[in-house]
Amino acid sequence: MKVKLIALLLILTHVALAQRHTRLTAGWEFVQQDLGGVWEAVRPVVAGNPESVPLWQSVTLPHCFNARDAVDPDQNYYQGPGWYRTQLAVQNPYANGRTRLHFEGAGQKTDVYINTTKVGSHVGGYDEWTVDITEAVAAFQQTEAYQKQFQGRIPLSIRCDNSRDLEMIPSDLSDFNVYGGLYRYLNLEYLPAVAVERLAAQVAVDAAGKTGSLTLKATFLETSILNAETPVSIRLLDPQGKQVAQHRSTLAVKAGEMELHRFAVKNPRLWSPDRPQLYTVQLTVGSGQQAYQQSEKVGFRHSEFVEHGPYKLNGQRLLLRGTHRHEDHAGVAAAMTEPMIRQEMVLMKRMGVNFIRLGHYQQSRIVLNLCDSLGILVWEEIPWCRGGLGGPVYQAQAKRMLRNMVQQHYNHPSIIIWGLGNENDWPGDFPEFDKQKIRAFMTELNDLSHQLDRSRYTAIRRCDFCKDIVDVYSPSIWAGWYRGIYTDYKEVTEKEFAGVKRFLHVEWGGDSHAGRHSETPDNALAKITAGQGADERAGDASLFGGSARVSKDGDWSESYLCNLVDWHLKEQETMPWLSGTAYWPFKDFSTPVRPDNPVPYMNQKGVVERDFTLKEAYYVFQSYWTAAPMVHLYGHSWPVRWGEDGELKMVKVYSNCAEAELFVNSKSYGVKKRNAQDFPAAGLHWNVPFVAGENQVRVVARQGKQTVQDNISFRYQTQKWGKPAKLTLSKVADTNGQTTVEVKLYDAQGVQCLDAANWVEFSLAGAGQLHDDLGTSSGSRKVQAYNGRAIIRLEAQPGQTAVAVQSPGLATVVLAL
Repeated sequence: MKVKLIALLLILTHVALAQRHTRLTAGWEFVQQDLGGVWEAVRPVVAGNPESVPLWQSVTLPHCFNARDAVDPDQNYYQGPGWYRTQLAVQNPYANGRTRLHFEGAGQKTDVYINTTKVGSHVGGYDEWTVDITEAVAAFQQTEAYQKQFQGRIPLSIRCDNSRDLEMIPSDLSDFNVYGGLYRYLNLEYLPAVAVERLAAQVAVDAAGKTGSLTLKATFLETSILNAETPVSIRLLDPQGKQVAQHRSTLAVKAGEMELHRFAVKNPRLWSPDRPQLYTVQLTVGSGQQAYQQSEKVGFRHSEFVEHGPYKLNGQRLLLRGTHRHEDHAGVAAAMTEPMIRQEMVLMKRMGVNFIRLGHYQQSRIVLNLCDSLGILVWEEIPWCRGGLGGPVYQAQAKRMLRNMVQQHYNHPSIIIWGLGNENDWPGDFPEFDKQKIRAFMTELNDLSHQLDRSRYTAIRRCDFCKDIVDVYSPSIWAGWYRGIYTDYKEVTEKEFAGVKRFLHVEWGGDSHAGRHSETPDNALAKITAGQGADERAGDASLFGGSARVSKDGDWSESYLCNLVDWHLKEQETMPWLSGTAYWPFKDFSTPVRPDNPVPYMNQKGVVERDFTLKEAYYVFQSYWTAAPMVHLYGHSWPVRWGEDGELKMVKVYSNCAEAELFVNSKSYGVKKRNAQDFPAAGLHWNVPFVAGENQVRVVARQGKQTVQDNISFRYQTQKWGKPAKLTLSKVADTNGQTTVEVKLYDAQGVQCLDAANWVEFSLAGAGQLHDDLGTSSGSRKVQAYNGRAIIRLEAQPGQTAVAVQSPGLATVVLAL
């Protein structure tokens, strides 16, 4: 409840926008192809005439070209142009004011038109930008078409293009989709004659938190009307909304940046993950109805990466407990709405996250606002990711995106690191791969970042030949996944820590196929050579060839991932020199370079699925990283366990409580004390017998006087099985108009094959629709089975719908609904 209140009360009040600002979400049309020219978007059309084609579809914003095809198992995702169009009612209330379109992000190259007049363009899919349409609107309002064809509205057409381009970042070799479309919010804004383009709040505080300062600088629009006697008012409000300082003056407004005022703040209330206290700056320029007003949130905090040591916030050591985020979600791809983004960030905070690396590009202002108010420290980076180094156009884009990222997100107290690149040691986009040229350009970016913002660190991940250039470096450490075994983790990390001035480990973990579990998850480790490093090397991400590694030879079970995570977290508790880590990633996301994964085109390393369904590993993190009492029995999505009759089977409980008691079929198997160094599950594991058939398991955990509990039920199978020989398909649920069907794999004797991982593919005939192309284990028509089963949901019409499932080498089964 506390997290919800923070998100709702603080985030919704965080604004840094113009006076009159409207999200343009409804009334849009879209066509996924190119046009012969903008005239085809605005010319008069009579139904049935040739001018009516191509046919447009109605959409709402945000919208992504690739909402479904990014994870379509049968085709490449679309990369090319697409057009949007709508009609605006423009009524600027300000005398001599400006009318602008504010893009929070659009992919990847964008051209903007008012009627047939091109008014702006942008290259880059992640930074914000604006287009001034004042003159174009005024000119169109003088035309006959304005009154007759468009009935007093302004035709707006936008061309987005995510075509492959070697001279654009990010590289198409990247392990994520380079999406197209208006996938972040687009706003219509009205500005008065004198307006601020950017308000920079430079906040400083000493490590003891005794003395703070706030310096405000404003960059006025170049179109601002010069005035030697413009009144300026600034109010500073504390986290409870009480005014603590005020400044009034007059200003001779001129284009460019001007310092407004410097506040000294004694004993400021400090911002931290536990208490993300935000001050509010209220700026007014001018007076009366024509005044420009802006409200901005700021925070006082002191950030320090100790050389050859840990991270300190406000003078105290803070272990960064982090994760990563891609802008991607089931059914919408990059076009996540504000409620979706809020839900994701709150889930992170509830897991115990206090740090996030935003991979691998500048993300929505909504994300940063939430990090400020929830208390999540941030590493944000530009999309120079893989491929090598392009020419002047490429390099100019990288510098422009760095400048925009720093300037647009400068005021966020959550940000502590500006990232300059990722995996820049990865060649492939150009015939030349010159390490010295890459070093030289990395140096340019590092210098530019420090020039723009001297208060924050720079960092990169995985480019050893540039690690001495930036302030903070993260090597590649994938113990137990791409190389080595997970018990190598601490030794490898200590070695890497010794090789750099400031160390931070981002990206670790492993893939897990949601719903797949194992009685012997660590068996693959027997094939792996330990002590040979833990870095990802060329070809390691492939599922074919090369040396033995868990990523290729493991079972991709949730059981294994939980063990890997559990080991890493227990070790981190014993590393006082460690600044922190960031698990890769929080949520499964789509990628064009992994067509052979159990859910095709999905990176499945998340601890939640692409639709926010929690995986088991989420609770492992929660058991180490949170304070509110919690308990979770492993296996909520494991309907059938297996083994010998009378065999002792392990039950794992993830909890942050001091002790827990386990009950199996109403019998107590004793109380165990939590001990973080007792692997697995911090000592909360029991070996107990199950009965053949149904079993009930319950746990009661205690922390002082507080008690929490959890329970699961499952069937225990003692029958052995052979090779899968047949499929069955049945309806297992009907809820809210959705039907769920389940395929199971059986051997020739009719025993369910509980370790079967065969590919299965669903199809539908007749009325209805499969809920597929979602990138989840239950929302993909082609998917690997998990423990000899798989499900999919659909809309069906009784008597008019048939569902089929097929698997290579097995007879197809059809189910009439």
